[in-house]
Amino acid sequence: MAEHADIDFRTSPEQYRHWRLDVDGCVATVTMAVDPEATLRDGYELKSNSYDLGVDIELADLAQRLRFEHPEVRVVVLTSDTDKLFCAGANIQMLAASDHGHKVNFCKFTNETRNGLEEATARSGQAWIAAINGTAAGGGYELALACEEILLVDDRSSAVSLPEVPLLAVLPGTGGLTRLVDKRHVRRDLADAFATRAEGVRGETALAWRLVDHLAPPSGFAALVGARAAALAARSDRPGTPGGMALTPIERTRTDDHVTYSTVRVELDRETGTAAFTVTAPDCTEPATPEELLGAGAGAWLVRCARELDDAILHLRTNETEIGTWTFRTVGHGDAVTAAEQLLAQHPDHWLVREVQLLWGRVLKRLDVSSRTLIALVEPGSCFTGLLAELVLVADRSFMLSGTWEDDDDPPAPATITLAEANLGRFPMANGLSRLHSRFWGRDDAYEAARATVGRALAAEDAAAAELVTFTPDDLDWHDEVRLALEERNSFSPDALTAMEANYRFVGPETMETKIFARLSAWQNWIFQRPNAVGPEGALRRFGTGTRASFDHRRV
Repeated sequence: MAEHADIDFRTSPEQYRHWRLDVDGCVATVTMAVDPEATLRDGYELKSNSYDLGVDIELADLAQRLRFEHPEVRVVVLTSDTDKLFCAGANIQMLAASDHGHKVNFCKFTNETRNGLEEATARSGQAWIAAINGTAAGGGYELALACEEILLVDDRSSAVSLPEVPLLAVLPGTGGLTRLVDKRHVRRDLADAFATRAEGVRGETALAWRLVDHLAPPSGFAALVGARAAALAARSDRPGTPGGMALTPIERTRTDDHVTYSTVRVELDRETGTAAFTVTAPDCTEPATPEELLGAGAGAWLVRCARELDDAILHLRTNETEIGTWTFRTVGHGDAVTAAEQLLAQHPDHWLVREVQLLWGRVLKRLDVSSRTLIALVEPGSCFTGLLAELVLVADRSFMLSGTWEDDDDPPAPATITLAEANLGRFPMANGLSRLHSRFWGRDDAYEAARATVGRALAAEDAAAAELVTFTPDDLDWHDEVRLALEERNSFSPDALTAMEANYRFVGPETMETKIFARLSAWQNWIFQRPNAVGPEGALRRFGTGTRASFDHRRV
């Protein structure tokens, strides 16, 4: 397999090659205008508004900027610059040429992006509308499915379709099947007929089957879009006036063995397959009011740390696939973390404070669904308090030093963990529960006991009694126990670990989001490796060649 340059998830509007943004009062129009030549990798063209990961990186950035930089925007209209064509979905030649890991990471990121569009509608008061002005196929229709409403031009040719089963021998990779029945409540027999009809469904039939929400002929389509945008804007609580927070560039430095930001540092140990994250607490007074937060801009610790941690997760997840274990340390004063996050508790209804909270929620969710072992290391000098205590709760296992370092002439105070109200539901997992609640699913007494410790700095013995940490070795055993855990993890099959961790992380109720990620993992790790899809005579290889795929018809 050819070596590829690292993928950079940092971008900005002046770098966009595939999207246009126009803001008119409370309505923003996001136009898909994919440059066929601007591919992330060589060997394919992005014809027919098809997309690769580079197109989606821009969309994710654009959606985040709309939330932070445009408080006046209450509705986002998603459309295409090409009549008769909305979007052809993920580029098939790109998928056929990509290794399995890239396909999985591509689909995982596109799912996270589309979940973000739904969250913007549900939580940010910034509703997305898909104005389908032409055919929307595969991932193009899945992009529309992430919107609050789908409007289709009724021109006798424009259709919506999910043609992956009949044409490609795979399944929609961005939650399409799940959203049809769980979100749009399409009857399962009609959904079955739809997903096996390569040409898709048009006009009145699409409306009757609940595949779209509204139709209009070409002459009345603009008026329909305007009317629906006005209706959705009327229910938004966003300010409706300009004056947002500019998301300035994320600065980082990289060498072969570390990635460094202002609040996050990651050190790579390739021998043990480990990435050691260190997150630093605020070191100065942070904004206490929404007005101060606006004045501080993206340099405020709450915003800066979240964006830097997010970029580090994406970089490692995509570009360092052989680094299978991530450890998390924190340094600094817990009181500084508590002071910084008081803003979230005291002003939850302010639009910008809400966006900061939702940003942290998305970052932590990205950790939840990353196929890596997560280990928290709680040592003297750490600050696993409130918001940063989520890094202990997100971990697959945790180590907390009992006591302090015996050979230190001036030993620091023993490590502590402090839960806060933030840990009781401010940053829910995909299953709708807090990580604390998920930890004690079905054990209400244990949950209430842990909840009763909110606000108390717990040393190792008390943290273990509250069942907040896994192991509490002392100074004599610490280094050996941590080392052995990392070496052992690196000796296991990464495939088995990924499956095991995903099973354990999401206990309790199912949601559409957990279904999408669970089914995505199952579908991709099986179907995307089956000869019927990716073999020499498979559908992905034969697509566009004029030669039909040759299938092994045995059901497995």
